[in-house]
Amino acid sequence: YTRCVRSTVLVVACSLVAVLWQLGLVAALGFSLDPFSILVPFLVFAIGVSHGAQKMNGIMQDVGRGTHRLVAARYTFRRLFLAGLTALLADAVGFAVLMTIDIPVIRDLAMTASIGVAVLIFTNLLLLPVLLSYVGVSPAAAARCVRDEATAAPPRGLGRLWLGLERFATPRWAGATVALALLLAAGGYAVSTRLQIGDLDAGAPELRADSRYNRDNAYITANYSLSSDQFAVMVKTPPEGCLRYETLVEADRLAWALQQVPGTQTTVGLADAVRQATAGTSEGSPKWLTLSRNQDVLNYGVQQASVNNPDLFDRGCSLMPVIAYLSDHKAATLERVVQAADQFAREHSTPERQFLLAAGSAGIEAATNIVVREANHRMLLYVYAAVIVLCFVTFRSWRAVLVAVLPLVLTSILCEALMVTLGMGVKVATLPVIALGVGIGVDYALYLVSVQLAQQRMGQPLAEAYRHALQFTGKVVALVGVTLAAGVVCWAWSPIKFQADMGILLTFMFTLNMVGALVLVPALSHYLLRKAP
Repeated sequence: YTRCVRSTVLVVACSLVAVLWQLGLVAALGFSLDPFSILVPFLVFAIGVSHGAQKMNGIMQDVGRGTHRLVAARYTFRRLFLAGLTALLADAVGFAVLMTIDIPVIRDLAMTASIGVAVLIFTNLLLLPVLLSYVGVSPAAAARCVRDEATAAPPRGLGRLWLGLERFATPRWAGATVALALLLAAGGYAVSTRLQIGDLDAGAPELRADSRYNRDNAYITANYSLSSDQFAVMVKTPPEGCLRYETLVEADRLAWALQQVPGTQTTVGLADAVRQATAGTSEGSPKWLTLSRNQDVLNYGVQQASVNNPDLFDRGCSLMPVIAYLSDHKAATLERVVQAADQFAREHSTPERQFLLAAGSAGIEAATNIVVREANHRMLLYVYAAVIVLCFVTFRSWRAVLVAVLPLVLTSILCEALMVTLGMGVKVATLPVIALGVGIGVDYALYLVSVQLAQQRMGQPLAEAYRHALQFTGKVVALVGVTLAAGVVCWAWSPIKFQADMGILLTFMFTLNMVGALVLVPALSHYLLRKAP
């Protein structure tokens, strides 16, 4: 794009420095990279390149018009620093809001990413213009950068594309674009209402459905009564309380209630072990396969269970699990089991005997789904509130804020519709992507609207102002959008499923945010910013 080696090397180098600082600070603060946060350094690098490309493009255009490299760096810094700072702060807020979610792995990801974005403020907004003021750009590349703008010949190649984008600021194209956006928003919202919380596939969510582990797990689950998805309800009593007949009967009733839930294969509890031990003392007679009211018989059964099944109660006999083996951990299955267990707990808990949810792999998954469900819309509300405040501080116009934010709203709606179409649920892996799409996506609109407003306030009409914004930042917005999408689309081929899901969603959101900024910003400006605010 630039055909300038020195400026390209500086942009990449400053972004790499940001990644190195981030990794060092993360280690110094005692954090580490996990399968979720391992992708954050790549994302920070891509964000750094996007902001660095804007600075490089501004300096190159000023140098091409005959400005000295030092003065060009100052001009570009003054024009784009506030927009860049606001964009990075929006990115940081998008990450920081994730810390409100009470899931440790998401909080670690949020902290790691927030550190990286904070570092970018120094490396790409401050350090890069300083370095470019010393090194400068290639004179030939700078001259080529402004050659098409100065020539009177009809545009060719990509020049026709930029000329076509200017038409979206005209009444006819703006009306059609806004109508199409409203139609997409309505259709996307109708589809997004079917979005589910949690995993929608059986097997380990970290691996693909056709992985060796998931295929073996599916065979075991289909042919045996046990599975790797265990949902445990803890029965808490006073010390020695699990020896009581009433407690064992209530635990047995809970096991029966869970067995009636579709998706439960079998249940295991202390009552089963005591019943089998009691029958064993009477030559295995099925007449004794029961819970005796005789305390001595119950004591013997629990004693035998302590040898054969020590995992069914603790040493003080005050805590015992009732374990349900599920056919899968899909969102619908977990929701049914949680509903049945919670209803039983509310109806049968007493001060001496409490039924507590939940333990086991499926129990933890169900608790995670509940946290994700509560945090989903609250997180988006926080992100949009922060982005709106930052945009208003930058533009000082509520109409300009709407122009910048409405394309993000459309992208969020269509992203949820895409998740429904691809069979993805909102879970630990996909929840951060929705917030990141808003925080990072606003970068495009911030640069475009900032330059457009500056030109309008200087007296230029909307069409001329948007043409100048396209020439100064629009081409780089398109370049950065394609570059970011091309970088994260590679994750779609990861053998780790949640990384692949993150790659698909980020690619979609980066691309759509870029298109929305280039198309919807002029169309909305025609109705909201026809006159300079």
